[in-house]
Amino acid sequence: MKKRPTIAICYDFDGTLSPKSMQEYGYIQELKITPKNFWAEAKKLAKEQKADEILTYMHLMLEKATRQNGVQVTSKAFKNFGKNLKLFKGVKSWFKRINQYARTHGIKCEHYIISSGIKEMILGSEISKEFKYIYASSFIYDQYGRAIWPAHALNYTTKTQCLFRINKGLLDPSDNTKINSYLPEAERPIPFSRMVYIGDGDTDIPCMKLVKEQGGYSIAVYKPGSQKKKPQARGLLKVHRVNFVTPADYRNGSPLDKQIKLVLKKMLATYNLAVSK
Repeated sequence: MKKRPTIAICYDFDGTLSPKSMQEYGYIQELKITPKNFWAEAKKLAKEQKADEILTYMHLMLEKATRQNGVQVTSKAFKNFGKNLKLFKGVKSWFKRINQYARTHGIKCEHYIISSGIKEMILGSEISKEFKYIYASSFIYDQYGRAIWPAHALNYTTKTQCLFRINKGLLDPSDNTKINSYLPEAERPIPFSRMVYIGDGDTDIPCMKLVKEQGGYSIAVYKPGSQKKKPQARGLLKVHRVNFVTPADYRNGSPLDKQIKLVLKKMLATYNLAVSK
């Protein structure tokens, strides 16, 4: 039987699959602060302390909950907040539809999340089971399930590490040995040329650039109808960070749906040409 090529589609979450930051679907409101003020405070703290913005927002999530309002910061609570996450149109049916299209054309399609958001919230969402692996910021939990310290903080550049893990088939983020061992390109399960990265913001730029420069495809999406997000996304196309720009509309027949299907077909053709030599 002819071997099917495996293609990985990697997604940011906030602004890519969901219209807003996941913390804004209930968690920040529980802290008795507006999302605008929360993010402004996180940015201000990062600048004052010369710290990473992802770590400062995670710090504020714990500090404000435990010291100010008594909000639960457990793995279970985060997953419950994740149940409230809203998704762009078509996301719920997207994975089944794209997987079916891929199978019809002799392709194995895998989906991954690479997000600066909170992993446990994504795990609580209604699409969590669609992904082979979810890379996201997360906490260390004590014996009572309470968050006590950041375990992983995915920022601009640490997101690219996840791409290399997918590339080599070494998905465990705690593995710091095998991931740095040499593995010939021909033996890597998913070459970058068979990767697609879909994102919307600044934290996605290194991943977008890496995938595009290594022969894969990067797509910048924006909230449909947004007069602010569309120019930002098109700016990424102008400076050659992405291959395509499209609204975050995942419905059947949308521009994004058509682009992904064309990309899958092209990757398949490239693979077939390579193995026919």
